[in-house]
Amino acid sequence: MKLEKSELKDNETIEISGSKSISNRLLILSYLFENLIIENLSNAQDTQLLQNALESNTEIIDIHHAGTAMRFLTSYFAIQPGKTTILTGSDRMKQRPILFLVDALRKLGANISYVEKEGFPPLKIIGKKLEKSSVTIPAHISSQFISSLMLIGSKLENGLQITLEGKITSRPYLEMTLKILRNIGILTQWEGQIIQIFPNIQSDKSSQITKCITESDWSSASYFYSLAAIGRRSINLKSFRPHSLQGDSVLKEIYWNYFGVNTISQGSESKISLMPESSFVFPEQISLDMNDCPDIAQTLCVTATALQIPFDLSGLSTLKVKETDRLVALKNELFKIGCISEITEDRIYSVKFFEPNENISIETYDDHRMAMSFAPFCLITPLTIENEKVVDKSYPQFWADLAQVLDSN
Repeated sequence: MKLEKSELKDNETIEISGSKSISNRLLILSYLFENLIIENLSNAQDTQLLQNALESNTEIIDIHHAGTAMRFLTSYFAIQPGKTTILTGSDRMKQRPILFLVDALRKLGANISYVEKEGFPPLKIIGKKLEKSSVTIPAHISSQFISSLMLIGSKLENGLQITLEGKITSRPYLEMTLKILRNIGILTQWEGQIIQIFPNIQSDKSSQITKCITESDWSSASYFYSLAAIGRRSINLKSFRPHSLQGDSVLKEIYWNYFGVNTISQGSESKISLMPESSFVFPEQISLDMNDCPDIAQTLCVTATALQIPFDLSGLSTLKVKETDRLVALKNELFKIGCISEITEDRIYSVKFFEPNENISIETYDDHRMAMSFAPFCLITPLTIENEKVVDKSYPQFWADLAQVLDSN
């Protein structure tokens, strides 16, 4: 995808589809509890793969690159008595660890074995009734492991108590899962390091249809915040709520504090306006612990590089086990756009900015967020995004929406 050097149009309006994170949680719940109707479901490839897997009658389920689907389906199939499933994925998926989730499910009584390499997909899952109701799991690992357990908790006869060991990673995603469970009538409790999901008690109310409207995706909104910050013109986004379930809605505070982009909510229209402050004075450095919102780190690094604001972002250990090692990928590609950076196991920080070369080509490493986070840099200089179709994973409409807000003449 060749992106010409462009200017940002003023006051364009974009409608982003439902949150992938919320949609995927609701899909699992809709197959556990048949009284759920979901509106504004995400059109992301990951969500479609999850939906296809839930509808499939075949024994072998291939979820390709969809990490959320792998984690959520592992728990889902583990509690389907009499159903045998081989859950597999892409070569990269087979390199992404799943040991802690499988160990937790085995402790609850699940019958799961590794088909190839110990600790990694593919998995052979023989569904059964799980008798136990308490488990301990490390809290620093992917929040999706813990959410996966939370989603099935109320289907266990005695519910599920999850004890978290150590520092909790991506807490907002766990809070999102709890809020979604509460919204459909499941009782939950979180005190200290213990999450309690109470069993679903059948009643007349539980047979009633519950309609769930999925709010739009804040991770996808981050790329438009980046465009507004670099291009210094306003963008409108639909359908967003002023009070969100999503941890990435912290974008509002981050982009206001560091880039002067104000978020104006128009609740009656479910619309937000991203409005850059013309007199804003940029900070000397951005220092942030992004443990709660690691998915927007790539966007933030590119925005800071475009505006040449030194940055030091920590709390990013989970980025090493995403679609690619995102810290290594970021360091490599930031260099192409004029930023020398250094990385550790959980941190990336800028060392020096310089004038980038011409003919920039950004490698995407089969990672949708690499493609979309670097795209706004076309406001600074022309660039090519390799393998642009990777955006289908979370935001298939991205290139069309980007073209709508850009003027390359």
